[in-house]
Amino acid sequence: MKKALLIVNPSSGGEKAKEYEEMAENKLRTLFDEVTVLHTEKSGDATKFAQEAAADQIHSVFAMGGDGTVNEAISGLAEQAHRPNFGFFPLGTVNDLARALDIPLEPEEALEHLSIESTKSLDIGKINDQYFMNVVAIGTIPEAINDVDPEKKTKLGKMAYFVSGFKQLTNTQSYTFRVEVDGVDEEIESSTLLIGLTNSVGGFETLLPKAEINDGKLHFVYLKDRSFMDTLKAVPDLIKGVDATTENLAYQTAEKLVISLVDEEELATNIDGDEGTKLPVTIQVLPSHLSVYC
Repeated sequence: MKKALLIVNPSSGGEKAKEYEEMAENKLRTLFDEVTVLHTEKSGDATKFAQEAAADQIHSVFAMGGDGTVNEAISGLAEQAHRPNFGFFPLGTVNDLARALDIPLEPEEALEHLSIESTKSLDIGKINDQYFMNVVAIGTIPEAINDVDPEKKTKLGKMAYFVSGFKQLTNTQSYTFRVEVDGVDEEIESSTLLIGLTNSVGGFETLLPKAEINDGKLHFVYLKDRSFMDTLKAVPDLIKGVDATTENLAYQTAEKLVISLVDEEELATNIDGDEGTKLPVTIQVLPSHLSVYC
């Protein structure tokens, strides 16, 4: 029997969440012999449900919710001995992975679009003992993003991050980072580092135009800014997309990064839009790690 699990975050998608859930369950019942639906109630539930599904050798796991729910489900499948096929229906404010996979952002369209005959391999990122599907950000702008009120995220979507980020530009702080790129050490002074897996970051689908979902690479970008004026020069280059090193930005690809601060300061990361672990961190790519419906 071909079994599927549908993990639903009932708080995503507003008042239509229940309607979307029913539509998704009905769709999956046409494709699988048995479908189980589980609701998340707190942080970590989606990870737990996905881990249990992998242990039970279930054929496919689907997530319905925003980027946080999708991240949790992927984290539950990562590095399991048996990794079910993965699918998701976007109900969030940004939906970066859906953008990268060309999955429709409207839930009904995403449901109609789903075909279990259409899959792609998907790279997963690992940062210390956590996982990410899209981006790790470190520095001044990511610190501002960590402070964005969840209600503002819902109301403003991706613009909430940039409103908060630009408010912090006048308080730009550069840090001295020690970065090991595939075994080669370098010292970097910058306000902001980005490590991406896909072309879409924060809803901007051309931020990393060379990044593909299964190229086996981390796409590493940092601003060359030591002052407020340097930051003002770099941010427009960042928004229009980065595919090479310029006067204002640096860009390179790697399979593994080790990042720490030279000075004894504390600095948190931002992982797929949510506050993550503090430095130092080891970041690596798990190439073609999941099979995802697209």
